[in-house]
Amino acid sequence: MTETRSARRAVVRDGLAVGVATGAYGVSFGAVAVTSGLSVAQTCTLSLAMFTGASQFALVGVLGAGGGAGAAAATALLLGTRNTLYGLRLAPLLGWRGLRRVAGAHLVIDESTAMATAPSSRGHERLAFLVTGLSVFVLWNLFTLVGAVAGTALAGSPWSDPRTLGLDAAVGAAFLGLLWPRLTTTTTRLVALGAAAVALGLVPVTLAGVPVLAAGGVALLVGFLRPAPDAPAGAPAGAEAGTHPGAGS
Repeated sequence: MTETRSARRAVVRDGLAVGVATGAYGVSFGAVAVTSGLSVAQTCTLSLAMFTGASQFALVGVLGAGGGAGAAAATALLLGTRNTLYGLRLAPLLGWRGLRRVAGAHLVIDESTAMATAPSSRGHERLAFLVTGLSVFVLWNLFTLVGAVAGTALAGSPWSDPRTLGLDAAVGAAFLGLLWPRLTTTTTRLVALGAAAVALGLVPVTLAGVPVLAAGGVALLVGFLRPAPDAPAGAPAGAEAGTHPGAGS
């Protein structure tokens, strides 16, 4: 019992830490959005309704570069398709149905997926998903407002462009921070390097969002081609994939 409580506290602590770190760079999105032509109200509505940072940045990036609303929405949708893959991975772990599944879908983002599928969250997947997802949602939207208001106030000054402060790199840096501790084997490191090479090669010749999807495709391809390890004798079906019966807190 004591061990279980300790594990739950660790999951909550880690989820909140990710929420604070991720939510804080919502200020970057808020500032980028208003400098791209959105109002404070439009920026905040986008964070509330879309709530998937990379797609939001892609949308305002296209708008800021002079693209139309249709092209911006298509780019954001293309990048957001990765959340569908996350949902397929999370569905058996969370085991939700009906309205719970519908509500939970809004919290399916990079960070909540990473925490729910982390080995340290085994047996507490739902807790990890909810703590991380909700903390990111609340703080992301709060800091989006802060960034949008600040960006509006700084309009016309030398600090009005978020790139001056390096805020445009915040998303990539935060996601790299989540990924780096998981690169513990030669295979994962090679996959990461291969995916990065594919993404960098496609950046100059494709639309925003395509390089990320292609990089994810590298990992999927390796997963399909690599033979699955044999399950230990007596292990329940699905244990090697983290979908053991009773998963979730």
